[in-house]
Amino acid sequence: MTPPLAISMGDPAGIGPEVIAKAWARRETERLPPFVAVGDPRAIERVWRGPIARIDTPGEAAAIFDGALPVMAVTDAGDITPGHPDPAGAICALQSLEMAVGLTRSGAAAAVVTGPVAKAQLYAIGFTHPGQTEFVAERCGVAAENAVMMLAGPTLRVVPVTTHVPLAAVRDLLTIDLVVNKARAAARGLTRNFAIERPRLAFAGFNPHAGEAGALGREEIEILMPAIHALQADGIDAVGPFAADTMFHGRARGGYDVAICCYHDQALIPLKTLHFDEGVNMTLGLPIVRTSPDHGTAFDLAGTDRAEPGAMIAAIRLAAEAAAHRAEAAA
Repeated sequence: MTPPLAISMGDPAGIGPEVIAKAWARRETERLPPFVAVGDPRAIERVWRGPIARIDTPGEAAAIFDGALPVMAVTDAGDITPGHPDPAGAICALQSLEMAVGLTRSGAAAAVVTGPVAKAQLYAIGFTHPGQTEFVAERCGVAAENAVMMLAGPTLRVVPVTTHVPLAAVRDLLTIDLVVNKARAAARGLTRNFAIERPRLAFAGFNPHAGEAGALGREEIEILMPAIHALQADGIDAVGPFAADTMFHGRARGGYDVAICCYHDQALIPLKTLHFDEGVNMTLGLPIVRTSPDHGTAFDLAGTDRAEPGAMIAAIRLAAEAAAHRAEAAA
């Protein structure tokens, strides 16, 4: 029997518990596989009146999934008040993440889906990683620079080469080696997680109009073109760089499997414009499958019953599909 997915609840004061519960409530109409929520069960009880079953091991989830949301409990999160994060909640979120990743690494869970966390709260309790992606990579024995953030929606996948850094720092961080490493990981990830035998990678230029042959900047000539040529020499289908403002309309998206972008907003603005309620963050380059809904804790919505579970549902579905592709390839 296929193991269930493990879903860390994220910050118990955020919308993570609510969207996990709402995803379970739509399990039949959305045809979702069994999953187990990991965290403080009271965080769900604060915002949802549906059935919950506390379990001790993921193996118990499948038998009860049709009738109740399975939950594996971690340390008490203290006084949980939706919309009001505190240090006890941050500790709970970190322990939830640690347990969910551990279950997946051991094979007890088929994949991990991570709920949204409040980075400021995590930093306040001593968390030293830039985000969950880097934490998961470390726990999997993968260097942070080899873990690649891909955002995926129904009609678009994007990979930002640089992520959560000031825009002014991007130029100095962008190197041929960095672009090549991120693109190689993206190509391998599309093959492993999406069963795309020969992924098509399209590169967005760094400058307006992709530099206009050097008139508007030389990053395309000095960094992106050499990286693309190196990838092509490896047999990877890599093309570009293209003007970013012409890469994301419908006809253009049909010509590639992933857009490789130079910086965070260049990748995430088109993805969120097209698929705001369905965007999924998937970490490539890991020995396990990890996805996350592409939204934050939304403390202003927590406890109001207005959080939409679409992105969580999409993250669960994508994690299950990727885990199935990996299992089939390994069989």
